[in-house]
Amino acid sequence: MTKKELISEVQEKSGGELTKKQVDEIVDAVFNSVSSAIKEGRFAYPGFGTFSVKTRASRKGRNPRTGVEIDIPASKSVSFKPSPEMKKSLS
Repeated sequence: MTKKELISEVQEKSGGELTKKQVDEIVDAVFNSVSSAIKEGRFAYPGFGTFSVKTRASRKGRNPRTGVEIDIPASKSVSFKPSPEMKKSLS
């Protein structure tokens, strides 16, 4: 689903009470808030799942073309763990 499709679906579910521009502003505000929460540590939505920041330690790797060993620096990534309800709905 794209942002445009999400906006259209939310606008339809509002019964036409909201314009697409209003829905766009709401969607942007929601995702900005979620992003801020994730950056601070985690964001949990009951029945959906939890987003959190995971830290990867630095490690050694190999260039697949040359086989030369390289250093891969430490990094941060976003992790998602689905709720039990979400997992169950997928099967």
